[in-house]
Formats: sequence, structure tokens, C-alpha cells
Amino acid sequence: MVFKKMLSAFGVGGPSVDTVLTNPNTRPGLTLDGQVNLVGGDAEAAIEQVVIGLVTRVEVEGHDAEYSGTLEFHRMAVSGAFVLAPKQQLSIPFQLPVPWETPITDVYGQRLHGMTMGLRTELAIARAVDKSDLDQVAVHPLPVHERILEAFQRLGFRFKHADLERGHIRGVQQTLPFYQEIEFFASPQYASTINEVELTFVTSQRGVEVILECDKRGGFLSAGHDAFGRFQVAHTDVDRVDWAQVVDGWLRETTSRYGSLRSQYGPSRGHGQGRGHGMGGMVAGAALGVAGGMVAGEMIEDAFEGDFGGDFGGDE
Repeated sequence: MVFKKMLSAFGVGGPSVDTVLTNPNTRPGLTLDGQVNLVGGDAEAAIEQVVIGLVTRVEVEGHDAEYSGTLEFHRMAVSGAFVLAPKQQLSIPFQLPVPWETPITDVYGQRLHGMTMGLRTELAIARAVDKSDLDQVAVHPLPVHERILEAFQRLGFRFKHADLERGHIRGVQQTLPFYQEIEFFASPQYASTINEVELTFVTSQRGVEVILECDKRGGFLSAGHDAFGRFQVAHTDVDRVDWAQVVDGWLRETTSRYGSLRSQYGPSRGHGQGRGHGMGGMVAGAALGVAGGMVAGEMIEDAFEGDFGGDFGGDE
């Protein structure tokens, strides 16, 4: 995973940057290792700093407006100020910690349809910053994520789509300004009561908070509605239980206790109002312009256009 680009902010003959990842595959809570290789231009350059950051595409909604943008959610300086001599070659190693809540982009070696993730390198010189091309990153599930996703597959659920929603889930401790929704079509054994299920992982060093949203079918005298469930799982539980049985229990509990959860979280706005409204009343702080803990607080429009491909599980 290598990119090389003459930095346009510095003009012809300026420094060039070439960022190399030792391995573009990682997991939440691990690291991304690599090096930033710099080559001096025709003249001496005073470099103010070199910064790397993780960026991804996020859905933003509020006040009847909805759009997607590319958000930098984690960044780290890999060097301070230094002088780069003409034609000098300099390699700066780095080890970037991957936040525990980083969303999953790849499962079983295939990209989840709807997910993008990249590493961006910034080189600042003379108060100019050039945002480099993106290096694709693949975030694989932790063992507990894998077991739960496998359980949905064993129960017959079919993957539909995954995306990131800007905002925070009420009552859940989050460090990132968004949450991931992994959407499934209901399997035949649940189809009489559930249309679709949205799965959210909020991961920490101790374990995972699992949030389920079930789009329940309406009955002869009742309208359809969304039902929510929240469940705590420790990383140490990964090999201790039958996960298909556990997930089946979660689904049955969630769809049977809609009334109490509705009073706790508030009514859902429902799927009929467009993608991204799934969490409904559970979501706080998702309105446009809310910083919500965002690092470096900027939406970089179209940063991923044409960069990545090969999404898994195309539109149904």
C-alpha cells in the first residue's frame, strides 16, 4: 500500500511524500505500523510537522437534511518541526493506535458494502498543509465481533449494508462521534415478526456493548415499529457460549419488550424517512454541525471519490 504524490501546495520542485504501511490490515485496539518517506525538493524546506490520520465516510442528518462526508476521526503527529535539505531522503517510522470503537470494514477478507477507511498523511510547511492521497485500510473484527456476526449468518440472516451515522447513542459511552450500523435482512424463521435488523457494536478494552434495532412487522390490528435492545458482552466470553443461541435470545427479548424500551429511548422516526434514521429517539447530538467529540472537526467532501472499490455484498 504505497502512494507517492508531489505536494501541490509546495509547487514544482517541492518535497514529495511516500507513505508505506507495513500491513494495511488491523483490528480495533491494535495498531497500524508504517513509515512516512520524504524526499527533499530543489530547495531547503522548513517542515512544521508531519501528521497521519484515519478517515472514513459518515452519514450526517438533521433538520430534514442528510448528506455523507469524509470525516477524520483519529490523528497523530509523527514528527515535529525540522528542516528538509534539498534531495534529502528521510524515513519517519510510526505506530498509530487504532481506537477500540473503530468500525469494521472487512469480514472474511471481503469489504462490507458501504464501508470505506483510509490513512491520510499531512505535511505542513510554511503554514501550508497539503492533504495527501489516501492509503486504504482494512479493519477486521475482533473475536467477539466475529462470533456474533457468524451467529447472525447461522441463523439465516443476510447482510444488506453497513454505514456510519454521525451522533451518539443515548446512554452508551462513546469516544468517537459516530456509530456503525450493520444491516441484515431477516431470515425466514424470523420473517413473520421482523423485516430487518440493524446491529451496532460499541467496543471498549473490556468488551462490547451490542445494540440491536429490529424493524418489526405490523399485525392485523397493529402498525409496524422499531424495537431496541442493548446487551453487554465481555471479550473473555468469546469461547464460553453458543452464540447462535445467545443472539436468538437477544432477538426474542428485543422484539418482546418494545413498550418498556419505547418509554426509555423515545419513539423511533422509522425507516420510512430515509437511511440513517434507524436509531431514532436513541440518538443524541446528531444534528448538523454538532462536533460530538470529533477530532480535527472537518468534513472533507469527496475525499474517497474513485479511490477504493470492491465493496462486498452489493445493493439488493
